[in-house]
Amino acid sequence: MVTAIEKIRLAAGAAPSLAQASTNDKNEALRQIADLLPARADEIIAANQKDLDRGIAEDMTVALQDRLRLDHTRIQAIADAVRLIIGLPDPIGDVIRGMSLPNALKLTQVRVPLGVIGVIYEARPNVTIDIAALAIKSGNATVLRGGRAAENTNAVLVRLLQDALALAGLDSAAVQTVDEFGRDGGVEMMRAVGLIDVLIPRGGAGLIRQVVEEAKVPVIQTGDGVVHIFVDETARVDWAADIVHNAKVQRPSVCNTVETLLVHEKAVERVLPLVLDRLAESSVTIHGDEATQKAYFAAVPATEDDWRAEYHDLDLAVRVVKDIDEALAHIKQYSTKHTESIITDDHINAERFLNEVDASTVMVNASTRFTDGGEFGFGAEVGISTQKLHARGPMGLQELTSTKWLVRGNGQVRA
Repeated sequence: MVTAIEKIRLAAGAAPSLAQASTNDKNEALRQIADLLPARADEIIAANQKDLDRGIAEDMTVALQDRLRLDHTRIQAIADAVRLIIGLPDPIGDVIRGMSLPNALKLTQVRVPLGVIGVIYEARPNVTIDIAALAIKSGNATVLRGGRAAENTNAVLVRLLQDALALAGLDSAAVQTVDEFGRDGGVEMMRAVGLIDVLIPRGGAGLIRQVVEEAKVPVIQTGDGVVHIFVDETARVDWAADIVHNAKVQRPSVCNTVETLLVHEKAVERVLPLVLDRLAESSVTIHGDEATQKAYFAAVPATEDDWRAEYHDLDLAVRVVKDIDEALAHIKQYSTKHTESIITDDHINAERFLNEVDASTVMVNASTRFTDGGEFGFGAEVGISTQKLHARGPMGLQELTSTKWLVRGNGQVRA
């Protein structure tokens, strides 16, 4: 049986050829992926049902089941996202800057693939395709660990990806999975110095913390999403109701859903009941501070844990603050630096919020659900980086590249 480290070596061995592949060849691989997904939808859904059945038997949460589930509509949406990536410019070889030195040396800095990208994620089979498609377009090989919850689904998807590469005349070994090795496969990825060029954890806080603390290879940290919306004193009632409802209810299981709502005390009487009534109609449980409970009797008492909670479900923590200063202080204390939004008609407060909040994405008068590679026009994303080095926010094609300097001389030597 092939071991996890041998699979990682296969990906590393295929990486140079993929790095040199033409844009046309890489796009052909993506076209094959987009065609094969709907063509093999029944096979994918059958494997996905096995994962769902096991998850339900093991008391998987409804939110996690939603993240795991694939159907014909979702599979077609994944295929459509791949086709969007085909239409995006290939970043490899892009000239970032160039110059001629006084000694006539010509310098050019260009984009190049990172090499081998390892990604560890949980119960999100759509991510398998998103990652591989972006990696292929940016000339990178990939090693994937999608977790036990989606093991059957991901096995089918990885075979599909390898078939697509082969049909395009590229090395099918450029996409590998170590799912069958369980946690040991993830450990091998974290230790694969010289084979994996960067490791990206994508999932809950525990997974991310483990990878950041234990990995011996470079890591791009993605963050769990304790996401806030601040309803300012001047917020429009209809905007507040629509934005908060969308940010919580549209898909509560994902990392860009709002988890804490902060409300200016002067907006409580005018805005809060309508916003919370709208959420209640969608079965959202409100965890409120004392002021929220007084204004909205259906709220359950919030605890300190609620301000740190990433519910991934139809729950929302709500706190009344006296002004924007208190809102900013709360966000600074509890934010995971993913996405933060303000609803306001005050231009000064809007600009202050944009400038002072430290997060990968900061919004004014918009739902936090827009923090997404597809919505940003990237076609898909590998994850949402909450760190400040190399990449921040949704990671698309350019974030999967590094650079190198090309120096062209004519016999020069250094004095």
